[in-house]
Amino acid sequence: MNEKNIIPFTDFAKVDLRVARILEAERVEGSDKLLRLQVSLGDEKRRQILAGIGKKYTPEELIGREIIIVANLEPRSLMGFESQGMLLAAGDAAGPVLLQPDTEVSPGLEIH
Repeated sequence: MNEKNIIPFTDFAKVDLRVARILEAERVEGSDKLLRLQVSLGDEKRRQILAGIGKKYTPEELIGREIIIVANLEPRSLMGFESQGMLLAAGDAAGPVLLQPDTEVSPGLEIH
């Protein structure tokens, strides 16, 4: 590991990782990989996240799945939509693989 990539624990502690449930998913017109997700973090209102996972996942197969998101990321505009977080995925030549709990848990649960 390159020493430039090492961050202090206090920086890592700022990242708010949460379980989110995907309520809706649709393709973003004009993009072959971007999906627009509406997710629930439990008691909070819905949150919109845009993710470049559309070459591997269809919107229909994502509905109801639990994923892990960075909940306190500064919003960012992508193709005219605001993304209010980022989902976590691993990736290789086969494409992205969503990180998710191995059993069902409540949306909004904090990741430790």
